[in-house]
Amino acid sequence: MKETAYAKINLALHVRRRREDGYHELETVFAFVDAGDLVSVAPAENDEFRMVGEFSSQLTDPFDNIVMKALSTLPRSEGWAVTLEKNLPVAAGLGGGSADAGAVFRLVEREYGLPNDWHARAAGLGADVPACVASVACVGRGTGTELEPVANDLAGTPVLLVNPRIPLSTGPVFKAWDAIDRGPLPTGDLRTVALTGRNDLETPAISLCPVIAEVLDALRGTPAWLARMSGSGATCFALFDSDDAMAEAASALSASHPDWWQLAGHLR
Repeated sequence: MKETAYAKINLALHVRRRREDGYHELETVFAFVDAGDLVSVAPAENDEFRMVGEFSSQLTDPFDNIVMKALSTLPRSEGWAVTLEKNLPVAAGLGGGSADAGAVFRLVEREYGLPNDWHARAAGLGADVPACVASVACVGRGTGTELEPVANDLAGTPVLLVNPRIPLSTGPVFKAWDAIDRGPLPTGDLRTVALTGRNDLETPAISLCPVIAEVLDALRGTPAWLARMSGSGATCFALFDSDDAMAEAASALSASHPDWWQLAGHLR
């Protein structure tokens, strides 16, 4: 069996306060791209794991990988040989590891079904994992694990992801946040929320990784109707009204910044 681990983006990410437990109270809109990593499984006597793909070398200890953690947290009656094709950059604001875990949950669900407490098991792996299990647009609150459905008027929207190939860990970005509450997530359809929302981690991320500002400037110089950083960075995304506009922007950016990573797709 095979399952795509869909890249996650945050159409908006509002950080409201730092909690006593060290985490941050968030309000975010998750959206997912119809491309990402690929998780393949086959029956095996014991669980096995291997990685291939462009970014596989960035992950060191395979059995400390979230894919194996997700596999071990769910009941199965047989072993699986798992192959992870790592197409998404690591520490990139795309929920790559969480998306991989979400793909594992969907594979287990397909074969065995999920236990009633699957949400708690997913949240125990990471704040983005519950959203990545379904991989459909939704609102996340709390640390991101409290999910609310949302009417998705952006499904099929062309999206271009760009990463400057610089890993950026989440912890330091949150630590650099100025602790100012700039207000709640706006209401309305997804396009309205995307346009009127913001990413409160953009400024601290740029302070740690200045090239993010260059990526955003480049994307804002295209016909995109929105360009914003995703998650804690360093990946940025641009939304377009047509595939032709997206393809034109991707070609221009490839020519001007051949060292930047790109992924083109559509919102799910």
